[in-house]
Amino acid sequence: MVAGAEVVGDAGGAAPALATRGRPPHARLWRFARRRPLGAISGVVSIFILLIALGAYTKVLLLHDPIVTHGADRLLPFFSDSADGERYYILGTDDLGRDMFSRLAEGAKISIFFGMGVTLISVTVGGAVGLVSSYVGGKFDLVIQRLVDALQTVPLLVLAIAIVSISGPGIMKGFWVLAILSIPRPVRVIRGSVLAVREETYIEAARSLGASDRRVMLRHVLPNVMAPMIVLASYVLAVAIIIEASLSFLGVGAQAPTPSWGAMLSGNGAVYFSTNPRLALMPGLAISLVVFATNMFGDSLRDELDPRLRGSR
Repeated sequence: MVAGAEVVGDAGGAAPALATRGRPPHARLWRFARRRPLGAISGVVSIFILLIALGAYTKVLLLHDPIVTHGADRLLPFFSDSADGERYYILGTDDLGRDMFSRLAEGAKISIFFGMGVTLISVTVGGAVGLVSSYVGGKFDLVIQRLVDALQTVPLLVLAIAIVSISGPGIMKGFWVLAILSIPRPVRVIRGSVLAVREETYIEAARSLGASDRRVMLRHVLPNVMAPMIVLASYVLAVAIIIEASLSFLGVGAQAPTPSWGAMLSGNGAVYFSTNPRLALMPGLAISLVVFATNMFGDSLRDELDPRLRGSR
């Protein structure tokens, strides 16, 4: 048989995208939920948080304006009416009388879209560079890897804080800085995966039949490195959300009065922690939940799609 994405299972390196071909979508979902219950729960949580972010973007879930203050409604507990009886606060209010639920939803929009944008750029660019670098090899690969090594010598968070502090605060500056600085890791991960895949028998068979380098990379190599790319994307997304929160916490990310989970953990949120711990607990729990769910879902999905790991957990 001619080697390639369609027959890689015969060569011991089946394409993850084709691992469950033939099953209806609901059967695949049920099989995934049965085999990876924690991953399925994490997937549901991830989708729920994404829907909250979309709801905040479309203003559907914003019960009140998240930046409007009401002095008479300061520090109200959960499920409280406003002082004038015209508003209802599901999660209470903060120290300035702003609706906590709307602020958390708005913060989800910032964190999720920030993380997804960084992930899309870094994994796409880094994956493409790693794929071409490892497949071409030679001096080109050597130069790319030395650049990657140089960028990875400094911790990502430290470098991001330094650059944003010098260039000036702002959520978009932090976005582009983090998107560019996150490229080296995808380059390294995808390069390692491609180096293993390109030595497989089906790659040699495709070349011997006259397949171009472009066809081999896109049709035979790329589908077989999708599993590590999925885990990589979940990792980059989680790191991006944490760093965005860190930048906002330090005052160089999202600027007031824009709601941000990181900013909600600093300032008055810390001052009122002893008397109103929910001011800091709610954004902190939101960050922890989305990072944990994203990582667990990506890891479980990788295990399900990769035939070499199927049944390992």
